[in-house]
Amino acid sequence: MTELLKRLLRWRPAVLSSLDAYEKWASRYPPHAHNTLMEVEEAAMRALIPDLAGKVVLDLASGTGRYGQIASDMGARRVIALDNSPHMLRANALPWRGLASCEAIPLQSESVDVVICGLALGHLPTLQPAISEIGRVLRTEGCALISDLHPDLFRSGAQRTFQGEDGKHYAVEHYPHRTQDYVAAAKASSMALDDQRQPGMHGERQGHPIVVALRFRRA
Repeated sequence: MTELLKRLLRWRPAVLSSLDAYEKWASRYPPHAHNTLMEVEEAAMRALIPDLAGKVVLDLASGTGRYGQIASDMGARRVIALDNSPHMLRANALPWRGLASCEAIPLQSESVDVVICGLALGHLPTLQPAISEIGRVLRTEGCALISDLHPDLFRSGAQRTFQGEDGKHYAVEHYPHRTQDYVAAAKASSMALDDQRQPGMHGERQGHPIVVALRFRRA
């Protein structure tokens, strides 16, 4: 077992709600992958991202704008960043951004070509409301890319942790969702699993998976 995994399994800091956690984390949360877990997750997501040239992309639960910036760099015509944390949004430099939850997206139905939602839906105890909203705003043949901490890793004791400005360590609330849970929720929202990645610390099929990245397409 790698040293990072040992540390993930050993930490038992105070668990905060996602809103409280990101209020404390925002000032130290840069808009790029800043730890090994995020680097592995981003590599998996990049492998699933389609051609974004000329597309309208929703960076859902955008945080400080990591995937929105990636989409802009890939030629997206417009990138919309939405997040329910005002503190994270204040650190987000994307021009089209707004305060909203994954469960109530303030966009018209069938108005988005691609939804990217990284490391966020695990903060929700149930998937269906957010997945339904993602399916609603996607255009026909549009796709949604969703990633999260792998449920098996979480059940082994791992948490997403960070150090606040007060020097203390905290964990973000998390609810493990299986791939089949996502697939069932997507099916109810006219989406089907199109591709997936479940890499370990050093890539696909190397060690126990630490993240899951899924791509759904709207029928």
